[in-house]
Amino acid sequence: MVLFDEKVTVTPPPRRPMSRAALAGIWALVVALVVLLVLTFLPTAYVIQQPGPVYNTLGTAQNADGEDVPLITIDGAETYATDGSLDLLTVQVVGNPQRTPSWLELAGAWFDRTRAVLPLESVFPAGQTTEERRTQSTTLMVNSQQDATAAALTEAGFDVPSDIVVYEFSPDSASEGVLQVDDMILAANGTPIEGVDDLRRIINDGEGDDVGLTILRDGEEETVSVSPTETVAEDGTTSWVIGVVLQRRFDFPIDVEIQLNNVGGPSAGMMFALGIVDLLSPGDLTGGEDVAGTGTITADGVVGPIGGIRQKMWGAVGAGAEWFLAPQANCDEVVGHVPDGLRVFAVEDLDDALTAVETLAEGGDLDTLPTCTATATAAG
Repeated sequence: MVLFDEKVTVTPPPRRPMSRAALAGIWALVVALVVLLVLTFLPTAYVIQQPGPVYNTLGTAQNADGEDVPLITIDGAETYATDGSLDLLTVQVVGNPQRTPSWLELAGAWFDRTRAVLPLESVFPAGQTTEERRTQSTTLMVNSQQDATAAALTEAGFDVPSDIVVYEFSPDSASEGVLQVDDMILAANGTPIEGVDDLRRIINDGEGDDVGLTILRDGEEETVSVSPTETVAEDGTTSWVIGVVLQRRFDFPIDVEIQLNNVGGPSAGMMFALGIVDLLSPGDLTGGEDVAGTGTITADGVVGPIGGIRQKMWGAVGAGAEWFLAPQANCDEVVGHVPDGLRVFAVEDLDDALTAVETLAEGGDLDTLPTCTATATAAG
């Protein structure tokens, strides 16, 4: 049998020329790959906000040394064992002024309902460094812990006296050189000052007139005079200011320590307060339920709005919570964006939050609790 003949030359058939459509497709793919490569390295002006770690205020957290410690420790008063959880939620920001996410990362976040794409300047104001933002966030966290402790101890029946002191001066302050850091402000124009709002009201009632401040400095009481300056807010409203950042310092009757490493901002205040109240109260405030929530809090117990509430609701779901306490002021962001399996209750102050948790614990009528509804907008 002859398998092949060396004298025979086999000529392959001529290759068909590539069609215009195929050639165009190849060039389109090449261009797309080049664009994709460019977008990978091209800087953006956005950051990504996503759910962060969840912490049970009744449980433990790692301290700066990596050791598990009680998130809230109370010394000087009887505390009680608790069950269930009171979870505070956090958000993480992917990106900073030095390194923003790529366009590919932004595209992935855009189609992920648990994350949000935000303009860089909405998180990092122009001129503010990452380190400055971190310092500001830490200060807000410390202040929120103080306010939460004051609100919780007042709720628990303790007397919590406080003082208003000068913390720092704003740029071009009218008070610099007149007041000093740590000056305690006792009165304005002869009227005793109980809080920052009292001082603000007296200054604005004067419409620019000099303000006589009674202060305590180094143990000595004296009176100084400050000439307010007029300022215009973003909405066009004007007010009179003396250019100081004031801090409310409390004299707590018992020691409350909150240890939460690498978390900043004021939004955990309400959940800190609930955790302190639970530890100081006989029985289980939650009745064994897992309750999550977020919100700032003042020393008077008023709950305020926070950022990233939609991501925090997804964080709550991821932690297994079925119940969520949201500031009433955030309700417009909540409506229409509640994840399946999560029920949200709206709260305006610490009493509202306690009522919601107690109703859950007792198996009460949840339909009696306020929920978030959309704000009606008039047609223009």
